[in-house]
Amino acid sequence: MKITAQDLALIEKYNRPGPRYTSYPPANHFREYTDYSPLMRGVEEGDAPLSLYFHLPFCETLCWFCGCHQITTLDRDRGNDYLDLLEKELEIFAQYLPAGREVVQMHFGGGTPNFFTAVQIDRLAGMIDRHFSFAVDAEKSVELDPRRLAPEHVEAFARMGLTRASFGVQDSNPEVQEVIHRVQPQAMNVAAMDMLRANGFDSVNLDLIYGLPLQTVESFSATLDEVLQLKPDRFAIFNYAHVPWMRPAQKLLEKAGLPDAKTKMQLLKLCIERLTAAGYVYIGLDHFALPSDELVKAQREQSLQRNFQGYSTRAGVEICGFGISSISQGRFGFHQNVKDLESYRRCLAQGKLPITKGYELTAEDRMRADVIMRLMCDLSLDFGAMSDRWNVNFKVHFADALEQLKEFAEDGLLVWTDRGFAVTERGRLFIRNLAMCFDAYLQPTETGRYSKTI
Repeated sequence: MKITAQDLALIEKYNRPGPRYTSYPPANHFREYTDYSPLMRGVEEGDAPLSLYFHLPFCETLCWFCGCHQITTLDRDRGNDYLDLLEKELEIFAQYLPAGREVVQMHFGGGTPNFFTAVQIDRLAGMIDRHFSFAVDAEKSVELDPRRLAPEHVEAFARMGLTRASFGVQDSNPEVQEVIHRVQPQAMNVAAMDMLRANGFDSVNLDLIYGLPLQTVESFSATLDEVLQLKPDRFAIFNYAHVPWMRPAQKLLEKAGLPDAKTKMQLLKLCIERLTAAGYVYIGLDHFALPSDELVKAQREQSLQRNFQGYSTRAGVEICGFGISSISQGRFGFHQNVKDLESYRRCLAQGKLPITKGYELTAEDRMRADVIMRLMCDLSLDFGAMSDRWNVNFKVHFADALEQLKEFAEDGLLVWTDRGFAVTERGRLFIRNLAMCFDAYLQPTETGRYSKTI
């Protein structure tokens, strides 16, 4: 799709660092806690259903674009040691959890969850079942690496009741794969999809990344040709976050040269055009789904949610994270575990949860989080509905934000309506910038903490 002069001007104007708003406030506003008891309020006092997240950090090799907290090793025995620690964490956590809290969602991320052997996965399943009760329709999912995936992995996760999976392709071009240190032929993707479908996984998500070295519109179009043949239920098309000050390995990508903002915009527009033409619905920011998918239904009904795991249909849950670096999220706030294995081990040996940072939400935080979520999920805002929900005069309370939005409206990124405003098709490409107008904590001096919005 041709990039117009107006598009180029908008890229230059708005392409600046900003949060992805998987939480509000973003995680860089968490503070250290020596006494984490206030952060457990949602677990001890709440009655919301639970969403469990398990961070399984091990990878055989490091993908140089990766921004995740991972540990590179070939030693499978480290999986047993990690499960010992997870078991201790679950035992300590159980002391805070009242009876009757049902689990409606569970996700395994990493790292590479299929680094663990089938025997280790079965052991993990037993640990979880000892401490939690699941709803009949609980959503259970896992992130997988096709390069390391064997039938016994898929079968073990299926025995746990998992029916959803995602796996990264990133880019199918061999030259790009070589540069990013992730060689993954299409045959691996086909085999992974076949294994998942054969074992009852009825929802499979593919991850792609635009903005990687050597990517062009022509090469990425070929990638889309290949991944569309796999017929996934969802796509997640991530804007590569270049943050070498946080992930030093990413500096290796600079040698091959990173696409400029114009090229990245072309790649994103290509994805939108190709996937929507293939029948997928553009949910927003980085997600596409088939019309029959529950994400599409949730967006239509304005019940779509956004959290640390991306877009979700499960509202009002208490997210409980386990393992190093995992983040828990609930009505009262957030808390995050330590990020290194030895600190994790030390806390657990002392009989303490491995919590290091957190944030207690104020009423103002909760309101602004809701505004940002509804904007990013519904692609519109209803001022009257927000006024009623939060018992404020929306136009008065958010006068500064609405003043900032006037410039976006002049640039054709939103249109004012009798209810509030709606984001235009072009504006969807700048949705993070729109959300930033409602961020009370965003300071120009802090923008270096984030990846750029385009």
